[in-house]
Parts: sequence; structure tokens; C-alpha cells
Amino acid sequence: MGENWKGQPVRRSDLTAIRKALPVILVVLLTLASVLQAASEGWQRRDVDWQAGGGRRIKGIQYPKDRPVPLRSEEEGAAKHSTDQKVRLYSAPARTATALLANEMLVESPPVDGFVPWIAVSITTRRKAELELEADVETSVRGNYPTGVNPQTDYVIGLFDTGASAHVMGYAGGMRTRIYPGLITASETVVSGVTGSVVASVTQPLGLFIDGLAAIDPETLTLDSSSMKGESNVAIMVGQNPGTFPDLPTAIGTPMSVYYTTVIRNDQTLTVERDGETFTAPDIRLYEADDAQAPHFSNVIPLELRPLGGVSVQYIPTLDLGLGGIDIDDILGGGGFASDFPPASPSVIIGNSSQSLFFVHSVDLYDGEKAALDKDRFMLDTGAQVTVVGSRIAARLQLDPAAPEFEVEIEGVTGEISMTPGYYVDAIDIPALGQWFQARQVPVVLLDVSSPEGGTLDGIIGMNLFVDFNLIVRGGGLFLDEDPALELERVEPNAATDANAVE
Repeated sequence: MGENWKGQPVRRSDLTAIRKALPVILVVLLTLASVLQAASEGWQRRDVDWQAGGGRRIKGIQYPKDRPVPLRSEEEGAAKHSTDQKVRLYSAPARTATALLANEMLVESPPVDGFVPWIAVSITTRRKAELELEADVETSVRGNYPTGVNPQTDYVIGLFDTGASAHVMGYAGGMRTRIYPGLITASETVVSGVTGSVVASVTQPLGLFIDGLAAIDPETLTLDSSSMKGESNVAIMVGQNPGTFPDLPTAIGTPMSVYYTTVIRNDQTLTVERDGETFTAPDIRLYEADDAQAPHFSNVIPLELRPLGGVSVQYIPTLDLGLGGIDIDDILGGGGFASDFPPASPSVIIGNSSQSLFFVHSVDLYDGEKAALDKDRFMLDTGAQVTVVGSRIAARLQLDPAAPEFEVEIEGVTGEISMTPGYYVDAIDIPALGQWFQARQVPVVLLDVSSPEGGTLDGIIGMNLFVDFNLIVRGGGLFLDEDPALELERVEPNAATDANAVE
């Protein structure tokens, strides 16, 4: 999820009027709960830097001193995700190999923050003819790089984000890949949060390619593009110069993952240090949907691509002749044409409705004597390190917004901070083929999240539940395709390795 990417194509001069008139077509808008309770006596605060989905970042967590929250250690545990090596800040039941064999899908006291699926992102100018709107699946890099781009160094590190219904790139990434200025149209989109809004630009159709951090040499930081996969003729949104605001994150969303089988291995982690930042992530590999070499895991959580009826990934063209038209010939180096109908919106999954995303088919929640059973409005969000419940679920479980068990400080698109309550619920169960996935004493954050189906979600299944698992996100759900699925395999104790050292 990018930070509440609620998008409409607009001109800056009449942004307000058009925003009211045009339909929302972009990523789910997360409405932060307006809880402003300050840390009381006996509470303490810790600085963190977590992805909260929707482009938000959690910058701090507050909790009672006598009950520290379970966190993954950024120093000691981030590079190794086995149960023995994770650092907990309060006593959790010990888990042995024998216990794991007895119930390999049971998680006791998951941390608040999960792993981050960082990927390498590269851009080319590959597009189709005017008014050919659908994206093409590309199993290797195709097209020319923008003028001045070195493909080995001018790439961006972003998120593999199933919670984003459109692809997003930050301003810094747009400058590095030379999307600015030649591939930008006059169309704009609004990125909104409860603390304010910023404006992002919509690009011309282009080629977008991704791979895991294994494609980056950890010493030279050069990118090997030989295994990258992606799509072409896709319009994305790019942040404008943020000034004093935080830059938008780069997030590659469901319009990509719907076409591929993505393997996320928490037993093999990689670390890349670039531009003063450290990126640690599971090893991520993309396979074609029908690739017989793609692995399979025996425990399968069925997913749905909703709203139903998605047919293809495409953008909506600008119908004002000449608006934003640019000389594509200058970009492609010959043989181009002037674009009279540039995208008015980023590419999303189009069908009976737009904005289709991956939903978990059924979730059961328990807290004390209260239960919320067979809930089907939970979204699977690989871009969120935290798990979220909405107000309906909180009411069903009798979670009191005035009496949180911990609080998180969420930074929005304008840099302002909102305090959001958190709780420990007794259990979350997700039915699966094979063994059911079960988590006990689960930390959750209370947020109301707009759903692509209208109204709000019941919640978000975040990556803190799966730090002890290898995952396969199997795309699908478009017309005549098989449904998507999430496959899981427990990482055995002491099995985690540093994939930087794996040849």
C-alpha cells in the first residue's frame, strides 16, 4: 500500500473541483484512528522505522514499562529470522524443533514488526502505440533505457507491495531513473492522508522491471538485470519534489504481482547498503505463472482478487487532444510519435471495478470471550510490517480505543504524526489447505482502511505474522485465471542463512 494513494487525474489549477468530481481509482486510503492519548506515567517510548503500508512509516512505539512489546531486533535479529535468533523484548513461550513438528503452522507471540520485502526496480521506455492501453507481461528486460541512464547503477530500491493497487515511485527515484522530465505527463494524482495531501505526477507508459536484492552486488552495488521480470506499457505515479515533506516510497503493487509467482525466502536474507541506508530483506525471486521450476509449499491459504471481475492491467487515457503531448521520438531515439492521449491515471487492474487487490478468504479472531469469525474483508499486504484491525473488528472484540495496550506514532505524507492504539488479541486463525495458520497473542494496530469494494476493510494481514515462514505469493484472479494463493513453509530453527554469501 502507498501512503493512502487516492488518485484522480487533475490539473493543478482546478485540483479541488476535479477531485470532488472524478472517481477514486488508486490505492486503498487508510484513515488513521484519531487517538491522541499521550504516554502516561509508567510508559516509555522507543524510536523505530517501520513500514505501515499505504506509504506510512511508524516512527515510534510507546508501551508500559512493565510489559515491553515483542520487537524484532534491528541489530541482532534482522538478518536472521530463525526462532532461536529472533530477539523478543518480553518472555514468550519457548519453541523447540519438536514443538514445531507438532504444529508447524502455529506462531506464539509474533513481533509487532515483520520483515520488509525490498526489491530492485528498473525502468525502460518500452510502450505500445497510441491508445493501446493494456500492459504487456515481460519475462525479461525489454526496451531502451531513458537517455543518460546506466542500468547497472540507475536503479531504485523499493517495496514488493501487494497492498498497492498502482505502482508508485518517489521523486528521488524518478530523478535517478530519468523519469523526470521526459516521461512525465501533465496529469496528476492526489496522495491523501488525514494530516493533509500531496500531489504526484502520472507518467507516460513505460517498462517496469523488478528482482530481489540478490540481483545487486553487495560490494559494487551494480545491478544484474539478467533475471528481472516485469511489464511494459504501464503508467505509474511519481512523487513531485517533496520539499519539506517526506518523499513517497517506491512500491510495486498488485498490477505486477497478479501476473507472477513470487517466492519470499525468510531462511535466506540479504543486506544492501546504499545511499546511507541499510536494506535487509528476504531473498525474493519471481517466476512466470506457469513455470514448472517454481517451488510449491503444502500449506495453502486461498486468496481472492477483489473486487471480482478484473480483466487486465491498463491506464485511462486523457481525452483532451494534445494535453500533455510530448515528443516520444526524442525519448526513444527515433521512430516515435507525439502522444496526444497520455495517461490520465496510473495503470490499475480494470474490470467490473478497478483497484483489485489480494484478499484473505477467511479470518477468525478471538480475544477473551469475544470472537469475530469467518471475516472475509482482510487484505494481504506484503508492504505492511504490522497487522491491522478496523473498527468493526475492534468493536466485536471489545477493544477500547481509550485503553490501548501500546501506541504507535505514524508519519503521514506531510510528515505529521498521528498516535494510533495497539492491542494484543488472543488468537488469529486463517483456514488453509493442509494445516491452518494459527497465531497466538498477536499485536495489532487499530486503523480504518478504505476498501476497493467500498466502505472499509476488516483489517490487513501484515508480514509480522510470517517472519518464521517462507512464502509463495501465487498471482492470479484475472478473468479465466486460477485464483491467487499464499503458500507457507515453516523455517526450521537455525536454518536461516545470509544469502549474500550464497552463490
